This record gives sequence, structure tokens and C-alpha cells, in this order.
Amino acid sequence: MFKSIPMRVAGLALVLAAAAGCSSKKAPIYEHENFDDSGTFSRSYPVTDAQTCEAARRALLSQGYIITSADPKLVSGHKSFQQTGETHMEISFSVVCADDGSEGHHATMFANALQDRYALKKTNNSASVGVGVLGSVSMPIGSSDDSMVKVASETVSSPKFYERFFTLVELFLPPEAKKAAHIKDKPKPDLGVPEAKAAPAPLAPSAAEAAPAPAEAAPAASEPVAPPPEAAPIAPAESAEPASTTETVTPPPQSSLPPPTEPISAIPVSGE
Repeated sequence: MFKSIPMRVAGLALVLAAAAGCSSKKAPIYEHENFDDSGTFSRSYPVTDAQTCEAARRALLSQGYIITSADPKLVSGHKSFQQTGETHMEISFSVVCADDGSEGHHATMFANALQDRYALKKTNNSASVGVGVLGSVSMPIGSSDDSMVKVASETVSSPKFYERFFTLVELFLPPEAKKAAHIKDKPKPDLGVPEAKAAPAPLAPSAAEAAPAPAEAAPAASEPVAPPPEAAPIAPAESAEPASTTETVTPPPQSSLPPPTEPISAIPVSGE
């Protein structure tokens, strides 16, 4: 019985060690920094450092950035984006131009964009009331203030974002420098966030739409049209009068009795 106790203690120790290994902390973020030159944040141009920074300043101005600092070798600016009613984003752009030290005028531009996100927060206000012996008493009141609070800050690391910026800088280089370096002008890109969406391809027309409309038959030669016959005037209808009817009166037939020979006496009236 006493021998089984150390075995239980050893098993418990193994379980605790396994649990400690599972709950180990994640590697810190700086472990992912390899410091390899991927070319995402830098680009070389066949002009001086001052001309390179001037082209960068013009490129940022063309996209609505507010320039806060503009030196021959350093340019800074920022731009605001209102995503929703309660979120806000701001991009701070920083450009540094360094001469390569070569005989031909060549400079390297280093660009870095910092993205700050803000959210709307509400804070309640309280007022202090002084009460003789007790001192001041803080009493909350029913008002609140809305303010934008920074909730995140991150360096923009999208290669497409910086590629559009470096392409835009080429458009503002001196013309003679671009001609000597055989740099062709490209369409001005849109430097913004988020990524631009590709336009959908136009739909092919259907067979019914693609088929040409049948040609209409040529109209026949024009001929003079006779005017319509004039309608006869309408005369008012005469009112019909009733036809007079003549009645024929036939005399009564003659009696065959002989005429009276004696006069007929008057009939006596009673009461006289």
C-alpha cells in the first residue's frame, strides 16, 4: 500500500507537467521580424534625394493627404477616413529620401504608413458638491460626452498599397530624369484604403441583339391622292302632316210604310 503512493505522486507530476506545457505562452510578435529586404517599403529612383522627396510630396497632395512636414529629405502627411458613424480611421504617411552616394544621382525612398483606428466612446460626467463637515461629495448627473478614442494602431504592410504609391511617385519625377532612365508614364493609380475592386467584365450581347435589324422595304412611288367626295348637304326633315280622312255618310234606307193620313195628337200631360 505504501509503495502505490509514490506511483500516484509521479503520475500527478506528469499530468501537471503536461498541463504546464499546453498552457505555455505564445511567441512574442517580434519573433516574426526577419529583417529581410523584401522591397515593400523602399524604392530607388534615378534622381537626387531632394527631387525624390519633392515627387513624394506632390504624390501625397494629389491624393488628398495633408502635409504636416516637408523637408528636402523628409515628408510627412496624414489622411482621414470615416468608415461608419462610430468608427474612424487615419493613415499617417512618412517618407525619407537618402542619397545612394553613387556618381550618378540616385536616391532611395523609404515609405511607411501607420493606420490608427478610433471608436466612439461615451463617458459619464459627475459633479462635486461641498457639504460642511463631510467635505466634497461626488454626485453623478445624467449627462454624457461622446469622444473618439484610439482603439488600434498598426503599420500598413500591404505590398499593393506601397506599389501604388511608388508608381504614383514616378509620375511626378522631372521629365528629363524619366527620359534618361527610360521610365514610361503609367496611368495614375488611386492610392487609398481599402483595395480597389475590379470592374465586372461587360456582358456579351445576345444573338437577338447582335443580329442586324432587317432592312425595311423601300416605299412605293408616291401618287397623288384624290380628295374625298364632298358630302351632300343635309336638309332638315319636313314634319309629316296627318292625312285628312273624308267620311262618307250614307242616307238611311227609305221606309216601305205609307205616310200617315191623320195628324198625330199630342200626348196629354198629367197633373193639368
